[in-house]
Amino acid sequence: MVLNDLGGKELVNLNNGERLGIIADCDIIIDIKTGKLLTLLVPEQKLQFNIFGQSGYKEIPWDSIRKIGNDMVIVEI
Repeated sequence: MVLNDLGGKELVNLNNGERLGIIADCDIIIDIKTGKLLTLLVPEQKLQFNIFGQSGYKEIPWDSIRKIGNDMVIVEI
């Protein structure tokens, strides 16, 4: 599987079924020496009234991924 195939998949937390976002919206941290994926940075859900323009990220270590399916990626966080 290539990284491009992951783009449209939804991230779902195994522990509580929470939808975390879509991988296409995430930033990915890669170890430049080894080329391994280290972390997905998932943007927090944006509020309608974001006064200061700040948005946070959830960090999901690549080791937390439990299953990659046709439509979603299951993570355990």
